[in-house]
Amino acid sequence: MKKTILVIMMVLACVASVFAGGKKEKAVSSDLDYVTGKGTLVVGITDFEPMDFRKGGDWVGVDADLAKAFAKTLGVKCEFIEIDWDSKTMELDNKTIDCVWNGMTLTPGVAAAMEVSKPYFNNAQIIVVNAARAAQIRSIDDVKSLKFAVESGSAGQDAASQYGLNSVEVATQQDAVMEVAAGTSDACIIDSLMAAAMVGPGTSYPTLVYTIPLTEEQYVVGFRKGSNLAAALNDFMKKSYDDGSFTATATLYGAQAAVIPQ
Repeated sequence: MKKTILVIMMVLACVASVFAGGKKEKAVSSDLDYVTGKGTLVVGITDFEPMDFRKGGDWVGVDADLAKAFAKTLGVKCEFIEIDWDSKTMELDNKTIDCVWNGMTLTPGVAAAMEVSKPYFNNAQIIVVNAARAAQIRSIDDVKSLKFAVESGSAGQDAASQYGLNSVEVATQQDAVMEVAAGTSDACIIDSLMAAAMVGPGTSYPTLVYTIPLTEEQYVVGFRKGSNLAAALNDFMKKSYDDGSFTATATLYGAQAAVIPQ
């Protein structure tokens, strides 16, 4: 009799364990549940003014401010992690980060690897050179002999490949700009929004200027494939655009002309 009772108790314990496991699985059955469950939205970024950059020890910028506001609507904290741009998809899949929110260009590769938001900013890949060289550049034919610096895994690298330009890979777009400033590269290809904020009179690189655009692009935010966070972000962006806060954030960093109506 005692053995029978013991067996029954063991069976009941197993059943309870199965149901508990089922409840736990249900609690994290979606990416939104996963993020709200752990209480943190981890955002993968690079140092990219005016989208994500440090000021007074904090991450600020158009994307950084929007990410903080989005996290607040989810009831979670926003945490920023600098990533290797070439490894962004792997970082997402490994759950090191929950999204890539860093002026990311929508490309077929990005769309295939991630669940992306609706486009929210217009952009272009643009050539940056020393001001003394700018007058000589009117078309792509004028830059064929130049040595370019490009961020590894970026749309700028894709543009250099598309036009058959001689290029070297660096870790970030900011590094690409520094290459030109130091004279180790003749030119670089970076996002037009970054160029407007970083080069020219009154910026960190007053002797550099941007010249001809190579592409026309749109920015998106990327989540894990199949993530329902993308739809949640689309809703947030629509509400933010309608109430004016989205455009106000872009205006704060001089990027309002690039806003795509939501």
